[in-house]
Amino acid sequence: MAFNVELPLAEISATRPVLEQITNKWSVLILTVLCTEPSRFNAIKRRLDPITHKALTEALRRLERNGLVNRRVIASSPVGVEYSITPLGRTLQDPFVALITWAAKHGGSIEHAQLTFDERVL
Repeated sequence: MAFNVELPLAEISATRPVLEQITNKWSVLILTVLCTEPSRFNAIKRRLDPITHKALTEALRRLERNGLVNRRVIASSPVGVEYSITPLGRTLQDPFVALITWAAKHGGSIEHAQLTFDERVL
């Protein structure tokens, strides 16, 4: 299957900032987790171990700023915060599922290619 996307250079350059926001490794994984159900901060952190508290906080803020995630404060003791995916964020579900499926299917091939390369270069 050929990968033939012919976009003018201006379009490619214009999409770069958006792609940088949504293709961060943690962003993809966070949105994938939130596609299944809203989750509290610590539940997301446990699912994405070894993400750090700081990295998760920064990623969630970035996703919220970009309109992909909602943040809701829960009045409880202690106060909780729940995150959910927005309708805009949900539009990324199919591409992310396809990407994760691809990674699971071809991860071994990538690892093999890396080992072959490393043996040849080193």
